Amino acid sequence: MAINKFMRLALKVLSYPDIDIRKTYPLERSIRYLRLPALLPKDRWQDHTIVSEGRKILTRIYTPEDNTGKNTLLFFHGGGWVTESIDTYNKVCDALARAARSRVISVEYRLAPEHPFPQGLDDCYAAARELFVRPKSFGFDLGRVTVIGDSAGGNLAAAVSLRARDEGEFYIPRQILIYPATYYDHSESSPFASVMENGSEYLLTSKRICEYIDLYKRDDEDLKNPYFAPLLAKDFSDQPDTLIITAEFDPLRDEGEAYGRKLRAAGSRVTIYRMRDALHGFMGLGTGYIHVRRAHALINTFLNGGERDESGR
Repeated sequence: MAINKFMRLALKVLSYPDIDIRKTYPLERSIRYLRLPALLPKDRWQDHTIVSEGRKILTRIYTPEDNTGKNTLLFFHGGGWVTESIDTYNKVCDALARAARSRVISVEYRLAPEHPFPQGLDDCYAAARELFVRPKSFGFDLGRVTVIGDSAGGNLAAAVSLRARDEGEFYIPRQILIYPATYYDHSESSPFASVMENGSEYLLTSKRICEYIDLYKRDDEDLKNPYFAPLLAKDFSDQPDTLIITAEFDPLRDEGEAYGRKLRAAGSRVTIYRMRDALHGFMGLGTGYIHVRRAHALINTFLNGGERDESGR
């Protein structure tokens, strides 16, 4: 559904709260937990703990009734590296598992600012290493493994793929990046038009992204690190087949699409799809929304070997 003038007015009002997430993130987390969806039936999920370098990493495995066993999706949640969790993403991951008829393994990585970069990335990388190097530890046939994430989780998925290539411990064949953060500058000096066009009136503001970046980084040196901002990588070769889904009215739109073009130029098979009339974070709306159903269809096409163009049709 197109964004009409009344929706635009409402979005404009909602996009200007005088709140600094750098000061209020504990409250934001509490509010999100108060809104947790009802717990899913126990036969649809199970928790599994990974141990890496003496550190326990919780994962949650969603298995739909009509699981084909062909695919496993390793999922990294969004939330600006700061606010969300596997609990708050229950609905998103369960819906994805059912739509893709595949297992989804969601990772509870450590959050900033208590655990700044690269600690959350270390957890995501450890989970991926466990899947690819010791798949039998999960107790079931993983089938084909794809890493996937939305927003900050898309950033983490891209960084895990780059790091896997650089360290040479395992190879990731496919990745799905949903409105990913791939750059470090979302101020007025950003090179991307979408930051200016969509950075003040569409819920996720450029100001809020800058605050998340400040919470995630240890210092300004991190801003130059390609595992922090994947678009800064000097080498985009040997990366997975990639599906990138962006949202039309999202400040992160252009940097996500630019990352896809970099991967394509370096030889990867890349599908870039811009979701028309969509806002950042639309995957959390549920399957009653057309954008979520379209995203699920794109993911299914990608997982089963098909391709789509960049037209958004």
